[in-house]
Amino acid sequence: MNRPARALVVTALVVSAVILPGAPAPADVLPTATIPTGAQSLESVNLPGRFVQHSDRLGRLGAVTSGSSAQAKSDATFTVVSGLASPSCYSFQATNGLFLRHRDYRVRLEANTGAAEFRGDATFCPTAGSVTGSTSLVSFNFPNRRLRHRNLELWLDPTQDTAEFRAASSFRLTAPWTPKTTKGPVIPGLFADPHITHFNGRYYLYPTTDGYASWSAPHYKAFSSTDLVNWTDHGVILNHGPDVSWADNSAWAPAVVAKNGRYYLYFSGGAASGNTAKHLGVAVSDSPTGPFRDALGTPLIRAGAYSGQAIDPMVFTDDNGQSYLYWGNGAAHVVPLNPDMISFNPAAVRTITTSGFREAAFVLKRNGTYYFMWSEGDTRDENYQVAYATGSSPLGPWTKRGVVLQKRLSLGIKGTGHHSVVKTPGTDTWHVAYHRFAMPAGNGTNREVTIDRMTFNPDGTIATIVPTL
Repeated sequence: MNRPARALVVTALVVSAVILPGAPAPADVLPTATIPTGAQSLESVNLPGRFVQHSDRLGRLGAVTSGSSAQAKSDATFTVVSGLASPSCYSFQATNGLFLRHRDYRVRLEANTGAAEFRGDATFCPTAGSVTGSTSLVSFNFPNRRLRHRNLELWLDPTQDTAEFRAASSFRLTAPWTPKTTKGPVIPGLFADPHITHFNGRYYLYPTTDGYASWSAPHYKAFSSTDLVNWTDHGVILNHGPDVSWADNSAWAPAVVAKNGRYYLYFSGGAASGNTAKHLGVAVSDSPTGPFRDALGTPLIRAGAYSGQAIDPMVFTDDNGQSYLYWGNGAAHVVPLNPDMISFNPAAVRTITTSGFREAAFVLKRNGTYYFMWSEGDTRDENYQVAYATGSSPLGPWTKRGVVLQKRLSLGIKGTGHHSVVKTPGTDTWHVAYHRFAMPAGNGTNREVTIDRMTFNPDGTIATIVPTL
């Protein structure tokens, strides 16, 4: 998407809380307000002109004006994202990539470790503030405490029913002092493994929720857009904990396809403890935004049934209506799906592993040629990249063509991979969604989703995809 930067608008919805082991009961953490995601600044209600900011990584209030330094403005700018511990609540990411969190009740800025304690410490649930239009932020894991300023420092203090406390714990969300200047990430926050598709005049993104140690997130969200720039957050569409009997962990790499007037969500998951092997499942809904229900009550493909890990499902439907399921890590497999989309003939499974294949299979068709794409390397490695092959059928045989998407260190872009591709209906315009290390402080479990154009050379080969900011 090589276009001028535009403002990103993501609509935030209240959804069911995801409660971590040892966390407060749902009634204690459900927010009573919503706040807009994206770049924001937070102004004190009772000290107007002073904003939440960080100095030496400690949270405090500071005066900011149009004449303030660029650094002061940057320190007072945060990206409001889906809560690291609960999608019902919010986390606040500074422009340096670190998150506001409380430790020993002092609010400070730290890198997301993905641990449950950190995620809870960095998650705040909004409720109405002391004046109209203001917000008070309740700690996710200490619901009797709120973010407040004391002697211009930010603390997590026990809630008090006094006018002074209410004012000191209330903030107005304002336009950011440092506006967003890049088009990516396209959805604010930590997400990975995006599946992008198009249904009924809208684009849809289905990513893995990121920022969890060992990629242990239990739920999936859906986002939609008409222009690939402004995305609506539709909330949680499937939660492994209550919605899947055989998995409560590792909600990885979803893919959604429309067929038979319904929507089918293919996903991988496993258990948080004991045998943590990953299985593939399938869920169904009457809407692309869910809610989805487990269609089988058991895995569609069990761990160990075929070589490699049973992860990263993808479905391609050919022009004749036949749908094919692809999956695998370490080995790539494909099988034609039965018309019900939730079963297949095990004898028809074929292994199509290509040189360099690691994971994230994706198949598309253009001008009679089939393109088999995948990711190479490890998602924790900055060299994670996308390669592809071409063939004459959905089953191959495949001729490897090379790498088409890789890091761009001149812009600080690393770990570009686990992509998907969408064609704008009625055109030959293609876009690729993929994840990269979150910028500027990301890594293999702190990743973000972005979108760029994908074009073809006159001979039908894919032109090198240039990652952009």
